[in-house]
Amino acid sequence: MRTSLSAACISTCISLCITLGWLHVPVICAQEVTTSTPATGNSVSEASLPDDPSTSRFPVATPLPSTAGQKVIMESTTQTKTGALFTLDGDVSITTETYLIRADKITYDSDTGDVTAEGHLRVTGGPSQQTISASHGNFNLHTETGRFYDVIGSIGIRTGRKSTVYTVGNPFIFTGRLVVKTGPESFQIFDGTVTSCQLPNPDWRLSSAKFIVENGRATARNTFFRLLNVPVLYLPYVTHPVEAEQRQSGFMVPVFGQSSSKGFILGEEFFLVINRSMDLTVGAEYFSRRGFAQSATFHYKGPGLDFLTAHYSGLLDRGYTPTGGVYTNQGGEDFTVSGRKDVTEHTRAAVDMEYLSSYIYREAFTDNFNQAVASDISSFAYAVHEKNGVIAGLYLDRYQGLKRVASTTQTQQEVRIFHVPSVDLDLMERRIGASKLIFSAENSVATLKRVQSNFTSDISERIDVHPKLSLPLAAFGWDFRPSIGVRDTFYSHSRTPAPIPGATPVELSTSTNRALFEAEAEVRAPVLERTFDTSGFLQRFLGSSVKHTIEPTLKYRFATGVNDFSSILRFDVKDVVADTNEVEYGITQRLFLRPTKSHACGVGETPPEPGTECGGTREGFRWRIAQKRFFNENFGGVVPEPTYVTPVGQAAQPIIRRYVLDSTLDYSGVAFLTEPRGLSPILSEMQLSATEHLDIEWDMNYDTHAGKFTQSNTFVNYHSGNYFGGISHARLNAPGRFTTGTDTSGSGENCTATTTCTSPYSNFSQLRLLVGYGTPTKQGLSLAANVGLDLPHPLITAATTSPIGNTATAVQYATIQTGYNWNCCGFALEYRKFELGPVRNENVYRFNFTLANIGSAGNLRRAERLF
Repeated sequence: MRTSLSAACISTCISLCITLGWLHVPVICAQEVTTSTPATGNSVSEASLPDDPSTSRFPVATPLPSTAGQKVIMESTTQTKTGALFTLDGDVSITTETYLIRADKITYDSDTGDVTAEGHLRVTGGPSQQTISASHGNFNLHTETGRFYDVIGSIGIRTGRKSTVYTVGNPFIFTGRLVVKTGPESFQIFDGTVTSCQLPNPDWRLSSAKFIVENGRATARNTFFRLLNVPVLYLPYVTHPVEAEQRQSGFMVPVFGQSSSKGFILGEEFFLVINRSMDLTVGAEYFSRRGFAQSATFHYKGPGLDFLTAHYSGLLDRGYTPTGGVYTNQGGEDFTVSGRKDVTEHTRAAVDMEYLSSYIYREAFTDNFNQAVASDISSFAYAVHEKNGVIAGLYLDRYQGLKRVASTTQTQQEVRIFHVPSVDLDLMERRIGASKLIFSAENSVATLKRVQSNFTSDISERIDVHPKLSLPLAAFGWDFRPSIGVRDTFYSHSRTPAPIPGATPVELSTSTNRALFEAEAEVRAPVLERTFDTSGFLQRFLGSSVKHTIEPTLKYRFATGVNDFSSILRFDVKDVVADTNEVEYGITQRLFLRPTKSHACGVGETPPEPGTECGGTREGFRWRIAQKRFFNENFGGVVPEPTYVTPVGQAAQPIIRRYVLDSTLDYSGVAFLTEPRGLSPILSEMQLSATEHLDIEWDMNYDTHAGKFTQSNTFVNYHSGNYFGGISHARLNAPGRFTTGTDTSGSGENCTATTTCTSPYSNFSQLRLLVGYGTPTKQGLSLAANVGLDLPHPLITAATTSPIGNTATAVQYATIQTGYNWNCCGFALEYRKFELGPVRNENVYRFNFTLANIGSAGNLRRAERLF
């Protein structure tokens, strides 16, 4: 009870109940005291309290007058008071605006704020949610200082009746024979330990004669690091973070490992906190076989979506000489920067740029396979203003593409394209007055440059104006949208007209202008749908009902006016526009599944029980099939009939040439033409979500002209609880990147072994496998493995029965990882293999030992884990 229950009627009722034996309760006394700092007095006289409250037959509830200062609420079984000194006994609790103090017995001086407690002392509260459990101690409520004995304490943990809640990401737990609290957020721990693990048996802890906790960190000298209660490391000086939101500068845990190509690896990093929004990490690694590698990473996080991240890596390679080979140096530098700045509500700027000095450097030393084999680098920076349907932007771009890898018989071929800059002005679709006509426009002025091994252009200007007028119509469920537009593009420079690809291009200072008229019409029929009820065995997979929808599409496009395609320099998609007369037709089928149990969840809500879903339905299957019919089969003469060469002693054979046009650029996986044709490959995109745990996708192109699959990608992904797995297969069988080659069959597939045959075909088949158990945070064992295989796809030449190309399965990369997590520490071990031709054949052994709230030791980073 508190002082508000001091009314005479309530006291009389309680006294009567106890007298009659109807109520048996322990005597609980409650006081609410308002103190100043310090309190000047107390209006309650000693005579107003019972001489021996333990013999009182009713709880004491004495109201005290309020004075300025902190409110203190005292609750206990018995209470006595002498002047400003309160003596509380039996399940005592003192509550202030900041702290809650519990103990078996407490003496409290309301004038000085001193609290002396004995037996099961527990103090909780403070700005950082401190908890101190001790056998006895004293504490001053005004200065928030005190001494505590036989202590178990924590910062950042809130303990409830049924659970322990971590209020911060990295809790700080400590024990000590004596803890001296020197301020609200500072104290000293004598003969103690600190850890982030659950007591009483932490996985790791630091032990020292004295820890000093202040300014958001704990420091100590002559410290022992204990793992599973075994001392494993002596540290002359150590710091440990206390506040999760306050980062600390300092050296990171050293990195070390082993690699067959790098040798022994030893590295160190330093983390610098610049301010609340910025930090910098710099480091260096020593490779015993190659030399020194250096790195630096900068992070900035501003208000809203503003951010800036920069990363630099480099290697001073001493090089190596393979057996019977020549000296090879694979050193280089890689610098990336990305960021965004919202200037106003309608204006923002962004950057995503990379500088790579050598493709060989990245292929030889990156730990990411997809990055190691990437041959394109796109860098851009832009500023854009969007308001009232008008988009104005300033755009800078640099494209760097590796088209041919250097070898002993050929030089490296690389293309670099620059937009320095491009100024864009686009008008979003808007109605013209009260009519149904919709007007839009895309306009740009660009300064361009192209550099490649056999050609370097001067800086060229391009002005592109593209207005468009549309009229959307709808009736009886049908949607019809015809549109017309014109496109005028001016180029300050041109090139000598020649078939593409052909001889070495020659740039001309003569300007050229391309005027294009285009017309489009898109028709969408009403969606056909039907719902089927399921029963019996099918309900386990399809749910209670299935809705089947069919969505046919038809789109016609006509463009004319490109009379000088071969004289236009190539910089981006705007420069591959050609005459066309085509129609695209397709059909999309979907299956929507309704689970047996469904629930209509609100925003942010979760289903009420396992097995239910919000919304009641999900898309379980989607299959799109489409094809294009070209009525202008040579695209206004841009794609000529194939030319032939006649090798000595052989029949005439076609030269394979590739032509990239806007009609196929974003439509097919094989975005080029090799000869005039009336039909595009059949495009098929199929996705199946058979269950909540299984996803399947198959995308493919089937060329009816060549009678084969030119491209096929298959993906299967399974996940259930801690188990996961995946398989993917990629197949490409199409004309290659280069322009020369011979073919005796006429299909472009069988290349003769002559000097004129220079990679006429891109023909590969690759398989990826992934299987695993566990997660990075799962306690216990986790295991995962993946592998990338280059499958056999040999070609048989016409002149001989000897196969060429890949005749056996080759491993491109493989990884095996295993790990074990305890309560707050974990260990992971990895073997990784790279086999990337003559550039890289490496076996890497890596490990990682992680301590909660401390860091990681080793060279296996968290982002590179398979599980």
